[in-house]
Amino acid sequence: MNYTDIDGALLLALKALLEERNVTRAAAQLGISQPALSGRLARLRDILADPLFVPAANGRGVVPTPRAEALEQELLHVLEGLKRLVSQPELFDPATTTRTFVVALFETPAAALLPGLCAGLAVEAPNARLACVYPPPDVYEKLEQGQIDLLITVPDGLPGDLMQRPLWEDGFRTAQRKGHPRGTGPLDLDSFCALDHVLVSNQGGRFAGMVDDVLLELGRSRNVVYSVQNYSHVPLVLAATDAVCTLPSRFMNQYADSLDLFEPPLGLAALRLALAWHPRNQKDAGHQWLRRQIYLSAQLEPS
Repeated sequence: MNYTDIDGALLLALKALLEERNVTRAAAQLGISQPALSGRLARLRDILADPLFVPAANGRGVVPTPRAEALEQELLHVLEGLKRLVSQPELFDPATTTRTFVVALFETPAAALLPGLCAGLAVEAPNARLACVYPPPDVYEKLEQGQIDLLITVPDGLPGDLMQRPLWEDGFRTAQRKGHPRGTGPLDLDSFCALDHVLVSNQGGRFAGMVDDVLLELGRSRNVVYSVQNYSHVPLVLAATDAVCTLPSRFMNQYADSLDLFEPPLGLAALRLALAWHPRNQKDAGHQWLRRQIYLSAQLEPS
């Protein structure tokens, strides 16, 4: 027997015959002619190598063989599975969903998005869960496999097969502690280069970054004394030292009450961030809802 010879019409014919125990009534249930049903029964007998049904002793209807009776429960299970397979997907309801969403992003967008995003989820989807993770090296594979729902990152270098939408462009601010001995005047390039600096290295342990690349083009350099892996460490280091740090404005602006913020004295290209996802999730209702929540948190119009 080759299971590929079985189709839905044959399974429904077997079910109708098991229920009706009568070829005429089974054909009527299926909305087909009696000869058409007899043809399907002949195919089933050939595939399963069993008569399946024999004439009843009283001449009225048919009686299933032991093989046919043994198939009945599994047949109902298979047909129910097929019904679920082709039925419309359940509507996504944020108020009742228990889904866990996974978003890969670094701390800059996390600091800007999470307050509004989490507040929105708490109201609209109180039973949902949100996991924020650093983008792993195989993030694109995890997007394809559904292990990560969304990626927030710079759009440069994103694979062309990913769906994406710009989130924002962000400038930079240089921060120092309140009461810094240099005062609160504007920073010039000489002062900037003479100060000690804090650098955030997502990979950990690096003492040069984008700012240093721009300074190198100007023939200048700075003294990076502290390298930290988490943005949340920066305000703590600044509060305890006379170092300064240059980071995206959306992050630094959160500390405007506790730190002095300045325009950096060199031209830094705006930081562009995009929301990216795999096409497999483009039409998923829950995924669409999460994307709308992120757009709202980023102060974008939902789409």
